[in-house]
Amino acid sequence: MTHDDLATALPLPVRSDELLARLATRRSASAQLLAAPGPSEAEIDQILHLGARTPDHGKLFPWRFVVLGPQSRAELAEALAALAESQERVAKDLAVLAKLANPPLTILVVSTPIPDHKVPVWEQQLSAGAVCMNLEHAANALGYSASWITDWYAYDPAAVALFGVEDGETIAGFIHVGTLAEPSLERPRPVMAHKVTRRP
Repeated sequence: MTHDDLATALPLPVRSDELLARLATRRSASAQLLAAPGPSEAEIDQILHLGARTPDHGKLFPWRFVVLGPQSRAELAEALAALAESQERVAKDLAVLAKLANPPLTILVVSTPIPDHKVPVWEQQLSAGAVCMNLEHAANALGYSASWITDWYAYDPAAVALFGVEDGETIAGFIHVGTLAEPSLERPRPVMAHKVTRRP
């Protein structure tokens, strides 16, 4: 990006009833039900660029993406299945691997905070979380459904190593993207009166 790019004024927000409607009906998909078609390579690039337009105190970009295609996910699922055999809940841990194997596209978001920086690590991790949500919105805007999940293999040290996550990094989420055969059912939502405090 050049200095001229940075100096370009961005348009002011305008009301968008379409965006409001999308936000009002936003719903994470069931990862196991996501199927083809998935995004094209050009659409994947667009999703990543839009996902990266996220709040980021200090302009640190404290996250990175790993785009997992069908072959890499199949290989990972096989390796994770072997690891699952040593877990306490073998059947359940094996079952959730379908979330990784089935969707046509998975974007792994890795939180890469810079330690000992004036921007607290917590804020850098929040930026990685914001990226995950932005990726979902971008996929939805292109007509796809998405699911942001973690599961046991985001926290098991041996599993995390399979994804190439390095010391000091953590998995912020797996963003699974694809197409649903049927619309998702609505889920319970909070009673806003229980969650909102207004101060004069």
